[in-house]
Amino acid sequence: MAHAATSEEAIPGSNVTGRHKVTLFKKYLWLHYYAFSGTTNFFGRRITRVGWLVGFGFASLCVMAVDTKISMAYRVIFFLALALCSGPFLALCSRSKFAVARTMPRFGSVGSELVYTVRVGNLSKRFQRGIAVLENLPDPRPTVKEFSLTPEPNEEKRNFWDRRYLFYRWKWLLRQRIHARLEESPCADLEPEGSVEVRMKLTPVRRGLMRLDNVFIACPDPTGMFRSLVRVPCHHGLLILPKRYPVGLLALPGSQTYQQGGVALASQVGESEEFVSLRDYRPGDPMKKIHWPSCARTGRPIVKEFVDEFFVRHGLVLDTFTENPFSEVFEEAVSVAASFACTIEEQDSLLDLLVIGPQAFTCTVGRGVGTLEKMLEVLASVKACQDKPFSTLENLVISHGSELSGCLCVFLEWNEDRQRFVRKLQQMQVPVKVVVMVAAGEKNGLPPGVMVDDLENFHVIPVDEVAERLRTLT
Repeated sequence: MAHAATSEEAIPGSNVTGRHKVTLFKKYLWLHYYAFSGTTNFFGRRITRVGWLVGFGFASLCVMAVDTKISMAYRVIFFLALALCSGPFLALCSRSKFAVARTMPRFGSVGSELVYTVRVGNLSKRFQRGIAVLENLPDPRPTVKEFSLTPEPNEEKRNFWDRRYLFYRWKWLLRQRIHARLEESPCADLEPEGSVEVRMKLTPVRRGLMRLDNVFIACPDPTGMFRSLVRVPCHHGLLILPKRYPVGLLALPGSQTYQQGGVALASQVGESEEFVSLRDYRPGDPMKKIHWPSCARTGRPIVKEFVDEFFVRHGLVLDTFTENPFSEVFEEAVSVAASFACTIEEQDSLLDLLVIGPQAFTCTVGRGVGTLEKMLEVLASVKACQDKPFSTLENLVISHGSELSGCLCVFLEWNEDRQRFVRKLQQMQVPVKVVVMVAAGEKNGLPPGVMVDDLENFHVIPVDEVAERLRTLT
């Protein structure tokens, strides 16, 4: 069993007040739910539909054969019992050996079906029929600490027994930890030492890095009621990108500003200016600007002439400060930020992603600097921040404020800290567009605060209306 926390220990980011503690009764519940879930999964993958049908028939006949003088069903029970007992034994005695190799892309996206292939090789001397291929996803069962200290949203509205025995909390935590939906794929008959490609389908449901360490090959027993699972190691890492929504023709605030060092400085340290022409040397010109090939050709000193560069550079600020690590509002905020990031390809500007996770992240894309893929990788891996104050993000953005033409902020709340941050940007003459994510049904009653004089750049988006609101956002 997992290591148990003390009675006052809490998961970072959880609302641990009063009943949200690790208790002996919660350890007892966790142990039973953990064992029940593992047992259900074990038998669910090893018993076929025929096996479940025969088992149901066996149970029904046992009821009918209580009185052997009235019913002759007990004679059939013997043969069914023999089949039910021999099937698992035959499945366990299988000595099949396989080799597998996946061919899949580097990235997937939440909600988008991913199709890839797995090549299965038969390493045994036996002909393999009726086998199937299953992916072995990471175990979604929560630890005792997570189960005890992470309440289900609106759990306080459930009845006494549900709050006492926490079964719905267990089911909710399981759903939060499942990375993808997938089905087993049937495999064509395999000749001895032969191989075949199997087409697999996987639909990611959560962003982040998904580890695929094993593949199961399901081999049925001769009765067709049970099957053995042959575990074949096959390590693969798949980065699941956030869900993206279509965004309307978005006019981001701000205008061109002077960028010391030009575009080159957006991705590396150093100074660079925009080259425009060659001209004759003038007293005082630095030696590093002399263009030596032209000097050799003309016989007089020629220097390179540069001009300072002005261009549009926006900041995309993502608020990660939430107490709930499984917040739906936070996940949709990440998707909104990813959707905005994808619009940079349609605009001749730079976009700086500014976000706080375990550490401060800044990522720049646009105008040949960086790649959108890199920014989406950062957003795919970002996590809720519970151990730092909001001022950490505020300081990061303010330090870049002089370089920004405008700022697009995606907030999880609209409290005094966020409004003070926006007020500082306004005082620095940085135009701001604010998007506040709220729970479903809470779009009304949120005052604009410091954005009262700029309502066209203040948007409140409920999580159940994200696609519609972003499509019409201008």
